[in-house]
Amino acid sequence: MRRGGAASLLALLATGAVHAQAVSDRGLSYTLYGTPGLIEMPSALSAKDGQIAATIGGFDGQVRTTFTFQLLPGLSGSFRYSRIDDYTLPGSEGQIEDYFDRSFDLRYRFNDETAILPAFAVGLQDFLGTGAYGAEYLVATKTFGDKLRVTAGLGWGRLGSQGGFDNPLGVLSSEFDERPGLDFGEGGTFAVDQLFKGDAALFGGMEYAATDDLTVKVEYASDAYERETELELIERDSSLNYGVVYRPLPGVQLGASWLYGSELAFTGTFLIDPSERPFGPGLDPAPSPIRIRQGDARAASTWDRAVIPEATIGTALQQALAAEGVELSSIQLSDRAVRLRYTNTRYRAEAQAMGRIARMLSLGLPDSIERFTLEPMQRGVPLSAVTLNRSDIETFSDTAGGTQALSERLVLTDAGPAAGLVDLPRVDDRFSYGLAPYARITVFNGDDPFQVELGAQISGRYEITDSIVASGTLRQQLYTNRENPELVVAEGDEPYPVRRNAALYADQGTTGIRDLTLAHYGRAMPDVYTRATGGYLEEMYGGLSTEVLWKPADSRLGLGAEVNYARQRDFDLGFGFQDYDVVTGHASAYYDFDNRFYGQLDVGRYLAGDWAATVTLDREFENGWAVGAYFTLTDVPFEAYGEGSFDKGIRVSIPLDYVVGQPTRREASTSLASLQRDGGAKLRVDGRLYEVVRDGHLNDLDDGWGRFWK
Repeated sequence: MRRGGAASLLALLATGAVHAQAVSDRGLSYTLYGTPGLIEMPSALSAKDGQIAATIGGFDGQVRTTFTFQLLPGLSGSFRYSRIDDYTLPGSEGQIEDYFDRSFDLRYRFNDETAILPAFAVGLQDFLGTGAYGAEYLVATKTFGDKLRVTAGLGWGRLGSQGGFDNPLGVLSSEFDERPGLDFGEGGTFAVDQLFKGDAALFGGMEYAATDDLTVKVEYASDAYERETELELIERDSSLNYGVVYRPLPGVQLGASWLYGSELAFTGTFLIDPSERPFGPGLDPAPSPIRIRQGDARAASTWDRAVIPEATIGTALQQALAAEGVELSSIQLSDRAVRLRYTNTRYRAEAQAMGRIARMLSLGLPDSIERFTLEPMQRGVPLSAVTLNRSDIETFSDTAGGTQALSERLVLTDAGPAAGLVDLPRVDDRFSYGLAPYARITVFNGDDPFQVELGAQISGRYEITDSIVASGTLRQQLYTNRENPELVVAEGDEPYPVRRNAALYADQGTTGIRDLTLAHYGRAMPDVYTRATGGYLEEMYGGLSTEVLWKPADSRLGLGAEVNYARQRDFDLGFGFQDYDVVTGHASAYYDFDNRFYGQLDVGRYLAGDWAATVTLDREFENGWAVGAYFTLTDVPFEAYGEGSFDKGIRVSIPLDYVVGQPTRREASTSLASLQRDGGAKLRVDGRLYEVVRDGHLNDLDDGWGRFWK
């Protein structure tokens, strides 16, 4: 699947928010910290399962940008990037200056609110960062009628700094009585010794839904803003905050508030429900009808090949399926069965392509053919074999519950051998190209939080065979706001700067080759897939990448291995290379959990020669949305790694068809990284096998089977 960059992602986020469904609970709104709550204080509310919220908020001297995802019905996570003007963390050295902070939150709601009991939740704020906003809390929220909601909580850390009292957890252990001083260090580590320690304080507030679109709030805040008042960044004259939230459009919230008797604050939140389709079932062209055979026709044992030659059937099917975005590569016909190998180039759900193919087969095949075996391919590699009975398709095509009944009767196996298949001449052009603008946005990067690069690129692709593909991209930069980046040289125990000099490629490679590769995909044996890619693999590295993957079609588990030889490219993005080279590789395990959660573990050697392990967990939705998180722990010490201590972040993928409504497999993806440095850095290679292969396997087919008749 083709992937775009961060700019495409941000544009689609804004567009998708307009299409998002309104929150069913009109009282649910977001704080200045980008989490469900009052104004600055949290509540025990949770958003709808899977909902995404992007919030920007702030007041004089502070701006907070937060991405919040409802991972599970009761569990949410947030990634925040903040700027505090003229601020220095306690205990850190140096002059007071603008400070950029990255932080992560987790919140867990224990129960749903009932007629008697409130909802209860526990939260960790900035538990994986510098701790500048570090806090923990227990909170309860209760709704009265359909307009009033009351919240009360107990906070620690920042939320225990105003009106604080002895920690009630001190009855369990004296270790809870004192909160250790913040050790800034390199940041990014889990400050276990801070959690729920030190003074505690009460906070709370009320929300009143004046109308369906307007909510009024008041809160008692337990954050003393000790450091900010010490630096005279804020005047804290009151613990009462007042605010309003207005919803001009579904999925859009605008807020204004008066903080601490001295500060005027504003927020804007875009809400997206990735489980919904803004265009309902979509704007797909209507599928062809199912042709129902008569009873005597079903009983036929053969057909007259003099009247309907096999070659005619193959050619006609190929042309008909091409109109459906399906490239038919080969066919095997007998009196009672047909087997097809094809590539779905249009539909995100492989099951939807199968439904379109089944309809065409019912229209165009002789009546005696009863068994349809469909073998989807990607990059010339067959992924599986799905066998359907034509009589079942006819029976369940217009029956309540027919989709589920048909799924229970299909047979899924590994793809069969090539023997018996007749190759069909390609009707499409093997060469394709395109000219398009590009935008690359880098956010949350150290002291330069927003870097943009704009330009134009021409991409070309030539399919030498179905499984051997040459491709490349030439870029021309037209604008960038990057300012004269300096060459980074490793000092002391620091790893070689395998990624920290990325800005030099944008600075010197204004006209250059982004990538230029030759890739081969294959199957070594049943359930075993292979890939070899050589050339200029990405902007910064060229070389050779090889991969093997074991992934049975009916298994949740996949195991893979990858070995790469990489050499650093010249900064001008030409054909030259620098002296640095490295052999990298890793063993990988993939697992498909329930509810479309996908886990991945990579263990091996990374670009800086360090040994590391990366853990990734993604949640994907039936319509193509995906949100995930990852972290990498490496043998590079936190001090040598530098700011951030280790690699971690959030990645988001938005399907283009979600926005435009028309079927397409294209998507825009990006990572919201805490801070990318050199430890734990992986080679970027297009078309890694697991993403290519799994579309045609059991769980993905099951998840998308509801679109078989679409």
